[in-house]
Amino acid sequence: MDYEGRICRSPMEKSSYMLPVTVGCPYNGCHFCNLFRDLHYRELPFLQIEEELRRVQNAGGKPKKIFLGDGCAFGLKTVQLLKILNLIHQYFPECDIINSDATITSIRMKTDEELRALSENGYKHLYIGIESGLSDVLSFMHKEHDVADAEREIARIKNAGMIYDAHIMSGVAGKGRGIENAEALAAFLNRTKPEFVVNFSLFISSDTPLYQDIVKGSFQPATELENLKEDRRLVELLATDGMEIFYDSFHDCIRKRVWGTLEKDREKMLKQLDKWIEEFEQKESIYATDFSYKGYPAQTMLDLENLTRVSP
Repeated sequence: MDYEGRICRSPMEKSSYMLPVTVGCPYNGCHFCNLFRDLHYRELPFLQIEEELRRVQNAGGKPKKIFLGDGCAFGLKTVQLLKILNLIHQYFPECDIINSDATITSIRMKTDEELRALSENGYKHLYIGIESGLSDVLSFMHKEHDVADAEREIARIKNAGMIYDAHIMSGVAGKGRGIENAEALAAFLNRTKPEFVVNFSLFISSDTPLYQDIVKGSFQPATELENLKEDRRLVELLATDGMEIFYDSFHDCIRKRVWGTLEKDREKMLKQLDKWIEEFEQKESIYATDFSYKGYPAQTMLDLENLTRVSP
């Protein structure tokens, strides 16, 4: 099957077989996002999905882990998802893990019974764009949830037996609010306890609504130095309470990526971030934008999956 648009998935799914079941994002309204701006959202026909599974089977594929694409496969109606899960098990009975991205709204639209049925049929991980721990920031960025909404819906999927992983964004709160956001996020994540936390430092593109917010003066971006300090504060505050949390953080335009398992790697990760903070305190400010901002040059967003990870 030819994949439409840019491939979007969590780094933890790099080795998974990606099965498209939708094209684009059903919401497509977040002010910072341009991943699906040029795509008209649609659900792929069931026969097309089955044809793709048959193609992989005929090629000798035996995936044990499948990621459902595109931007929010979990937004499909439960009856459709169960039909897809059953089809996957028919073609690949050895597949026991099926994951996808999800939004808080897509969870809210499902009953507890529906969530339990999906979990019992192999749905395991949901990658959720939490982004910020501050409700006013979520509202400004046109997310469909606030902090209380997210906490409530995450509790529901965990009660159904699913695992939640958090996608967050350093810099999303803007200039001067990085530490505030890190502390709010740490409090939220410590309450909701994800298994994975992926931190995509905000990169602002000129084809997003957020760019227009900057032009109007209603949003001021943080520097990459501020974002590194925000990242450090979050790593410092995340509590493990006896469980392991895998943390992976990208600052792609300055070619920095730090990752590790908390609690084990915390001190080494903090030392690495301290080293980068000291380095960038000696440099001219860098803004993660694809346009010149306040006289500072435009930057380039790298391929995240090919950005070298600095492990403890």
